[in-house]
Amino acid sequence: MRIGARRARPRPSPEGAPATRPLVRRAVEVGRPHGPDGRSHAGAPGRPRSAGPGRRRFVIDVREVTKTYQLGQIRVPALRGITLRIERGDYVAIMGSSGSGKSTLMNILGCLDLPTTGAYRLDGIDVRQFEPDELADVRNRKIGFVFQTYNLVPRATALSNVELPLAYAGLGRADRRARALRALQAVGLGDRARHQPSELSGGQQQRAAVARAIVTNPALVLADEPTGNLDNASTAEILRVFGRLNASGRTVVLITHEADVAGRAKRIVTLSDGLVTTDERVAPVTGPPSREGLR
Repeated sequence: MRIGARRARPRPSPEGAPATRPLVRRAVEVGRPHGPDGRSHAGAPGRPRSAGPGRRRFVIDVREVTKTYQLGQIRVPALRGITLRIERGDYVAIMGSSGSGKSTLMNILGCLDLPTTGAYRLDGIDVRQFEPDELADVRNRKIGFVFQTYNLVPRATALSNVELPLAYAGLGRADRRARALRALQAVGLGDRARHQPSELSGGQQQRAAVARAIVTNPALVLADEPTGNLDNASTAEILRVFGRLNASGRTVVLITHEADVAGRAKRIVTLSDGLVTTDERVAPVTGPPSREGLR
């Protein structure tokens, strides 16, 4: 069944119901040939078709999204009607203080949660149409996550950690090992592939996490406070990695509360009290980030 061309089906089944869609279907996608920007060739099954000349393609298209949490008898609004569009190849920093709604927005952008109202299309796909197991499929193929705490498997090598998304996708061992090694080389860790996380510095662990995020050639790299646990030197290195990824055509969305980190992006969106308060374009979508330091 192709994403974007699926038949109408009932809404998601109640919690605890068994998954109905085999997730190894995603292996077909991650094994396909890709173009120089890391995307599948136009028209490949399972991917939206090219938008065509003169049309802008949005990896993220959020329209009037709200999120309200029910705490007993109290309704707590976390997002109050956010509209946000992010083009392919952009590098966007989302800022905000604690309680601003940036973590809630990240969960929605990452398909970890669904909005209460409003619409969210990820790479042309309306995420509201999917059952829970299908959302997991979408996350694995279309989003590369980078977390503040790295989330590496402690007793596995860097190479094995990077292979994990491809293993979940059902890709053969030889193929996934070759792709994982290329991803590690892309972030400057090819010589540390056989080392476990305990044998890597914090910056190296985060670079391994970035390699894991990009190994499936996702439409979006979504980073949540990726420099929060790093010293200044490691922070600079990770930001250079993001700059190189973006300069090669990848879309990067970075959640941060640090102005210096946000300043490396091409666009800075600030949230407050569940609303977008500022949206500043720092550099064009095409071309390098404004302060990327790609050396």
